[in-house]
Amino acid sequence: MGSIHHFIDGKAAPGRSGRGGDVFNPATGEVSGRVDFASTEDADAAIASAQKALPGWAATPTVIRARVMFRFKQLIEENVEELAQIVTAEHGKVLSDAKGSIQRGLEVVEFACGIPHLLKGEFSENVGREIDSFSIRQPVGVCAGITPFNFPVMVPLWMFSIAIACGNTFVLKPSEKDPSAANWLAAKLLEAGAPPGVLNVLHGDKVAVDSLLTDPRVAAVSFVGSTAIGEYIYSTAAAHGKRVQALCGAKNHMVVMPDADLDKAVDALMGAGYGSAGERCMAVSVAVAVGDVGDRLVEKLVPKVRALKVAPGTDPDAEMGPLVTKQHYDKVRGYVDIGVQEGAKLLVDGRGLKLQGYEGGYFVGGCLFDHVEPNMRIYKEEIFGPVLSVVRAPDFKTALGLVNDHEYGNGTAIFTRDGDAARTFVSNCNVGMVGVNVPIPVPMAFHTFGGWKRSAFGDLGMYGNDGVRFYTKLKTVTERWPTGIKGGAEFTMPVMR
Repeated sequence: MGSIHHFIDGKAAPGRSGRGGDVFNPATGEVSGRVDFASTEDADAAIASAQKALPGWAATPTVIRARVMFRFKQLIEENVEELAQIVTAEHGKVLSDAKGSIQRGLEVVEFACGIPHLLKGEFSENVGREIDSFSIRQPVGVCAGITPFNFPVMVPLWMFSIAIACGNTFVLKPSEKDPSAANWLAAKLLEAGAPPGVLNVLHGDKVAVDSLLTDPRVAAVSFVGSTAIGEYIYSTAAAHGKRVQALCGAKNHMVVMPDADLDKAVDALMGAGYGSAGERCMAVSVAVAVGDVGDRLVEKLVPKVRALKVAPGTDPDAEMGPLVTKQHYDKVRGYVDIGVQEGAKLLVDGRGLKLQGYEGGYFVGGCLFDHVEPNMRIYKEEIFGPVLSVVRAPDFKTALGLVNDHEYGNGTAIFTRDGDAARTFVSNCNVGMVGVNVPIPVPMAFHTFGGWKRSAFGDLGMYGNDGVRFYTKLKTVTERWPTGIKGGAEFTMPVMR
């Protein structure tokens, strides 16, 4: 069993709190390591390291920072198998999914490699007589990221690659459930040429989080996780004068119209509903069957859900691995119990799944409910597991209303051959990310990821142009150099003539 320490000032830093937590292999239920939980002293050391590194890194030319990001990207690509194994060992997701999530993170690193262009300001000559005006974007300072268990590589890369490319330094607080990937990334960034202190990793619980939210040296906080925690992080950090972006919970609907290609819609629901065991904030957890398509949709779904290949993430044939912890396993099974009690029709029950040789693992098979109603908890609440609910809607208007009336507005999709229905849906759904015949509409790195309603707090989303704006401050300069123009005091509001 290995010890997982903090990573501060370019090296492993054992915790000083005396506290820690067990890290488990979800496929076996066995303890694989123990991670340090930070004390306030540990947090102070991480923030101090970032503060010390800030002036030199902010003054580093953008082309040099870009070269570090290029090298960092190369190191990840050269070692992607090793990194995917780390993710699977602590999270449980299948290796192919782990590699896919790493690739989506790398796309943001690629975007950050273009930072010399992204930080170019605007210039206007002669806004007034011999007066020029221009804008520049400068780093905000020490930034912090608090990231979830479900994407221990991708989400940190969404945050710190752009923040650091913009000239900031960073303190990353990853999930204590799968902490090793964060240390791996920090070591590779150091190897790529980033000075010690540019990226620090602080492990732990609420003590670590609250230190980052309240310390005056931290200028900006990014978060991905549940809505309850996200709202706390947003309100606490904002009250302490920090800019905040918090991406939170979801209940993503996929509307299936009567004219949809059902085979493609079913394949999309299988991948989007059960991939990564449903532990995705962009997972489709509600299929809205419109008109008379419900029976045909369910008829095609049932055998596919029953045939899901559930196995340890290292099995090359596995389509779905275990859930991340015993606590989460119990939570997901509890939601299935609730759905049955509420009167939904459980067509496929994955609660009894046991794998020979892996009886201690946190495996739940695919679960499929039909005739789910909007007043049920399994419809209203985020389950974050391999549970798909089918809701019947008599028409398009009702289906759109279901999407818009839900408290979450992260992602949604519509499957149809009707361009008019698709365009109306895109224009009128109250959701931040929309797919048309695309089940998981996660934007590419040069666009921006972000939900609406109670799926996000803060004005700016992650990566893309919003990411650059979030991690920089805009400064606008108006300048005049001495000329032959006669001067004299002006006591009125300056007007450019």
